[in-house]
Amino acid sequence: MTKSTVLSINELLNKALMKMKLASMDIRDQDVEENDAQQESLTLKQKMRSYNPMTNCQPHTLHYAMKGVGYLPTPILEKLIDYLKGATSKQYLHANAHMRLILAVNSKLKKPLELTPMHELRERFTADAVAMQAPQVWQQANDTIIGSIKGSTKRNKHLVHWEDKVIANADDGDMTIRCYQSDADSHEESEKNDIHNSDESISGETVSDKTVLLYFHGGGFCLGDINTHHEFCHAICAQTGWPIVSVDYRLAPEYPSPTALRDCISAYHWLVEHCHTLGALPSRIVLAGDSAGGGLSTLIAQQLTTSSKAAWSDLGIAGQRMFDLLATLPKPLAQMLLYPVTDIETDYPSWELYGKGLLLDHADVAVFDAACLDHSPLPRQHILNCPMLGDNSKVCPTYIVAAELDVLRDEAFAYAEQLKAYGIPVETRTILGAPHGFIHFMSIHQVIGQETSNIIDDFSHFVRNIINTPA
Repeated sequence: MTKSTVLSINELLNKALMKMKLASMDIRDQDVEENDAQQESLTLKQKMRSYNPMTNCQPHTLHYAMKGVGYLPTPILEKLIDYLKGATSKQYLHANAHMRLILAVNSKLKKPLELTPMHELRERFTADAVAMQAPQVWQQANDTIIGSIKGSTKRNKHLVHWEDKVIANADDGDMTIRCYQSDADSHEESEKNDIHNSDESISGETVSDKTVLLYFHGGGFCLGDINTHHEFCHAICAQTGWPIVSVDYRLAPEYPSPTALRDCISAYHWLVEHCHTLGALPSRIVLAGDSAGGGLSTLIAQQLTTSSKAAWSDLGIAGQRMFDLLATLPKPLAQMLLYPVTDIETDYPSWELYGKGLLLDHADVAVFDAACLDHSPLPRQHILNCPMLGDNSKVCPTYIVAAELDVLRDEAFAYAEQLKAYGIPVETRTILGAPHGFIHFMSIHQVIGQETSNIIDDFSHFVRNIINTPA
């Protein structure tokens, strides 16, 4: 997440590769801006020589580059890290050389965030986030030949297709959601079990449990969208078979707090009314989010169980409408939080330990904080801004994932301890050697990829244990 003036990292990498390719063909005057004109002047023989299948994957060059680096021998990786003055294995004991190189490159390229060019910054962040994702997750299941062949997917994996829909946001404007669903075979089995609320299985594997997951993306309430988190939502749907609904809520500073919260509650309302179209039940809605999205999940889970009339009254008529709406909505079944924002305060050990040189640092938090809260109609220390300040005594069972090398790590643990004190079922998991935002590395870093898969599986079991436990 760096300030951009022109191009994303992926675009710069593609330009560098194009320059290298043109040089290999002894083409002079290699200005990349004139590439189109140069291509027209090539002979047929030159065009054939210049053909490279890699050009068909240019939007994902960053994925291949970052993934490919991980296959280099460790001594070479360590030399690159040393050249970039990155962290050593003694400094980050659990982070392997590939991860430390990623962090070193980020630290080298990173510039201070600024609010002014936010539109440009969002475009760059989205471009690079998508460029790191595996190309295959952008292939609709029904658009591929393989997708039509029964049994073509890996065990415990489903083919996934998705559709963008436009629904109303909290102010009756337009808001986009992305709905993911698994392959047709899974839905056919779901329809067969429509009269049952409990799990049924074939050969020991769950067919359907009528669960649907509502996802809120991270990005400091300022960045990110349904595209930046497409790969992760796709993976959840593929592994669990659950339908997933990802929410493109409005962002700060144009829309300060609590606009995002209100939009996400509106999305929850929509899902309650339409979950049957996804083969799910209103009582089987689970929440999930990472970073800022995790914070939104905690606030929604809280307000759906013990909503504060006084807090919503601070927003006038709009707040009263939201309070009245909350009273009509069912409680979520569970929530999954990944390195969530849970507190306004910063007096945690991880704040001092990991606030510099990583993907999220003190300066980033300060910019996000200002964008979200400086122009909010609510005071900084307000229930609707900080879940730790509200009543969490009846929050749904919660699965919390923390990243070891994360400035927000300890506030996630503090939230977990608060819930445990109320007797709420809580499970915590710490991903060692991982920084804030690690799910964006799930297809380029082998260890993170496996850990992310394990997180999804564990949360799936967590939810199904809740379903199968008598009330």
